[in-house]
Formats: sequence, structure tokens, C-alpha cells
Amino acid sequence: MLHQLSWKVGGQQGEGIESTGEIFSMAMNRLGYFLYGYRHFSSRIKGGHTNNKITVRATQVRAITDDLNILVAFDQETIDVNYKELSAQGIILADAKFKPKQPEDCEAPLFIVPFTEIATELGTSLMKNMVAIGATASLLDLDDSVFQSVVNEIFGRKGEVVVEKNMEAIAKGHEVMNELLGDRVGEWKLVEADGKRRMFMIGNDAVALGALTAGVRFMAAYPITPASEIMEYLIKKLPEFGGAVIQTEDEIAAATMAIGSNYGGVRAFTASAGPGLSLMMEAIGLSGMTEQPLVIVDTQRGGPSTGLPTKQEQSDLMAMIYGTHGEIPKVVIAPSTAEEAFYDTIQAFNIAEELQLPVILLTDLQLALGKQTVEPFDYSKVEIRRGKLVNEVEAPEVEKEYFKRYEDTTDGISPRVLPGIPHGIHHVTGVEHDQTGKPSETPTNREMQMNKRFRKLDALRFDMPIYTKSPHEEADVLLVGFNSTRGAIEEVQERLATEGIKANHAHIRLIFPFPTEEMQVQMAKAKKVIVVENNHTGQLANIIKMSAGGHGKIQTINKVDGTPFLPGELHNKVKEMLN
Repeated sequence: MLHQLSWKVGGQQGEGIESTGEIFSMAMNRLGYFLYGYRHFSSRIKGGHTNNKITVRATQVRAITDDLNILVAFDQETIDVNYKELSAQGIILADAKFKPKQPEDCEAPLFIVPFTEIATELGTSLMKNMVAIGATASLLDLDDSVFQSVVNEIFGRKGEVVVEKNMEAIAKGHEVMNELLGDRVGEWKLVEADGKRRMFMIGNDAVALGALTAGVRFMAAYPITPASEIMEYLIKKLPEFGGAVIQTEDEIAAATMAIGSNYGGVRAFTASAGPGLSLMMEAIGLSGMTEQPLVIVDTQRGGPSTGLPTKQEQSDLMAMIYGTHGEIPKVVIAPSTAEEAFYDTIQAFNIAEELQLPVILLTDLQLALGKQTVEPFDYSKVEIRRGKLVNEVEAPEVEKEYFKRYEDTTDGISPRVLPGIPHGIHHVTGVEHDQTGKPSETPTNREMQMNKRFRKLDALRFDMPIYTKSPHEEADVLLVGFNSTRGAIEEVQERLATEGIKANHAHIRLIFPFPTEEMQVQMAKAKKVIVVENNHTGQLANIIKMSAGGHGKIQTINKVDGTPFLPGELHNKVKEMLN
């Protein structure tokens, strides 16, 4: 029996590759397995190679596997591009339609299965993916009934006949594969799972659900990969709670509409990727200057310019901290799992309102679109904090005196009123202003307001800014990362331990303001610090050097080819640096 299974399906975009992976993974999730899935897809609507790689095991998994047990191919390109990942016990299932050929140096057995032919005989070639699911069931020695609830859910609205036909396609694929395998049926069977029901979601879904739970009632956004699923989720859900989603003409409008909605008292936000964030920079400055709450989700992708819209990268770090012209306080949070994405989204809205400033929730493509098993969220942990939002203002001593919206307080956080509150009238402008909001360029006022705004960061409340797994007081190496590199680093840490290498792990969750003291403690316990990141210039490493020192200890492992880190390649590079 296998303790871990790696399964991949590939073909041309538009052929149902994504739905094939979805059906397989949903069924395995409902059996109680833990899964981690990652899609490779091209920057086009239809055509171009795409594949979906899914790791399945009975224990938690947060990374893409190095190798591959089963490759399901709907075209020759899938075999040619992916066969080198196959393990010693790997196998290829290929559709007979494209007359598959085995590469000369490929040792994995190739089984040619008439996916399309069987589907056509059953009524439509579109069901070839269901035939492939049946063939996979044969390999894993699964009963076809495992897929019944998934098929009901996906095809039920099309009628009972369609459901029956799809189940028939699965059964036929299972039967044909049994004949081809002979006594090898069940050779890829997995150890039994615990049968518990868990969620299975992409990071974007976790962010969207977190926003909904946080009390968001308005989202303004412009569609962009890999952020669009946040918008799509809330288009369906927000109206059920009296909210709305507006697709704006561009990202500038999206950010300013979110600012305006927050000014009116409605929790609102926007989500985008690097190109959209570039357009939002002036609006982020407006949020900082007017001290209006603003939450922005940045799902990092390959840049610059249009760059690699559908590929992994972590190169927006410096832009999110320093991109705005002038200086404003802001908070940048970087969750590393779907669970953290949910809870950190809620915290982002709390912090934005408590400190009255922009908060950027930074994810990356692998976290945003990678699908993973998630334990049920604990809603008892959810707390809504709106800060110094006042509903009643005392009448001023002087008639018609403006409300001190930007009052110079000890903690830098001024009382905030919503439009229409009696005696709460004040001026709002993007230029420097006095305590009532009226424009003022005097040096003393400027210095007072700048100091006031930055004092707000001292009041930041955010639990666990660094995730650590640091069992060693004197470690050989400290591995550091942020966002989706966590899973690969965790696996590398385990591999190093079996080799007698003492490795600690620190994953940065609060990027700005940087948790300097905590990081210094972690760095002091290691002989060497290796920072792992998907960018060319070592942006996180540079932030650590600026904030916590350690220039002589810090080295980087960078990857910019658009693909996530695999545990095996990262393990090899760490070993090279330690030798």
C-alpha cells in the first residue's frame, strides 16, 4: 500500500482537464484523505498545455510532490512534458485517440486506454474524463460508488439521465482498466484514511470566506489572474447577506470605491495582482493620508508588466511596503496556508479599522489557486473590532466648530465618525491637513500629523507574526520563507533531520511592520540563515537585513522560472550551501 499518491492529469485547456482533477480530488477528500493540488495552465482561454497535479495521503500535506505515481494523458504533449517526474513505480494512462508514443528513455509502463472511444459509445466524447476517473479507480482499487456523491453534485442539475451516464462511463473505464492491468489491479492502493469530512479549497476561497465572516458587505474589483476567484465567490455569496460586488472599469476605481465605502461605514475591500496594485498606489496613499480603512488583497504572480499571469512568483514585496509616493503607515500580512488566509483576512479588516490605515493581505499564485485540505474553521475565534468608531459626538463649545477627525491623540488613532452623525462634520482631503481636516502646510502641523500617523503602528495587535518550528537552540541552519513556500520548507526540515542536520524553520507572517525582535531571536539560534523565495533579488532577505541585521549569516535560494519550489530541489540546494 502507498502512504502517498501523486496523480496528474494533463491535456489541452478546454478539454475538461480541470474538472477531471476536481472530480478525483473531491472524491478522495470525502474519503478523509488530505490533498494538495496545483494547476499548471497557460495564459489563454482555450488551448495550450495544462495539467493538474494532486498529492493524496492520510496525513497533512502542504507541498507539491517531487515525483509522480500516475500520469493520465489526453495528448502526447502531456507525456513528453511530464514523464520525467514518474517514480520507479509510476504508470502512464493515455487516451488511444492520439496514438500515444512512449519516449525512448521512459521506463514507466504505458497503458493505452480508449477514453474517447468509450465515451463516444456512451453518447458523447465529453465524458472521456469520466472514463479516465474509472481507470484511476481501478489502479487504486476504489469502488465506483466513491464518486457517486460528487457526480450527483456536479451533474445533478442536468438530470438523472446525465448522472447515470457519467457513472456508467466511470464503471466502463474501471472495467477496461481491470482487463488491461490483470493481476496489477490495486497495486497503487492507498493506506486507509480516517474518513473525516474536511473542507477542500483554494486560498482565494479562504480569503473570500474570511472577508464574508469579517462582515464585508461590498467588494469593488477588476478581474485579474490569480485574484478573480475571490470576486467570483463573493458575487454568489454577498447578495445573500445584503451585500454587493461591483466590477469596476479599472483597479484605480476599485480602490477608491473601497475607500469611499469604508468612509460611509461599510466594510469594503478590493483584490488584485501586481499590475492592478501598481495602478492602486496613489489610492493607497489617499487611504493613508485621509486615515480611511482599506483592505487590499494582492495575489502575487510573475512580472514585470503583464509578465507571467498564470505562474508563481513572490516579487511584490518591496512594492507593497514602499510603493506609495511619500510615507504612510500601512500593514502587510502574508498568510502561508488556507487556514491562515481565512483568519488573517478577518484580522486585516480589524486592523484596518482599528488603526485607520491600508492593510495589504499578500498571497501568491500557489497559495491563491493551489487547492488544499482544510480543517473546519473555528468561528468562536472570530472577533469583529471596529476601533474608535463613534456614534455620538458632543456639541462643540464654539458654534459650527468642525469635529477633530484627525485629533493628535497619544496613540495616534483619532476618533472616527460616519457621515450624518450630528456635530461630526469635518473636512476630508488628500493634501496635508490640520486636526479638523482643513488643508494646512505649516511645518509644525506637518510634523505633528506625520508623527501622529506613524504612532498608530505602536498599537498594532496581531497574533503570531512568525510561524516557527525551531526545536534546536543551536541549529546548523534556519530556513526562512513567506507565503506558499512553507510546505516545501517543512518537508525539507524533516529530510534534514533524518540526515542529522539541525534545521529550524521561521515563516514570516507579518511583513510590515517587521517583527524584528522575534526574528533576531530565531537568527541567533542558527549558524546560517537561508531565505527561500520566488524572486530574483532576494526581497525578503533584504527586508530581514534592513530590519534585523544578520548580513554575514544570510544567504538566499531564489527561483524565478514561474514554478513553485519542490521539496527535493530545495533539499539539494540547502545541502549544497551547508557543505
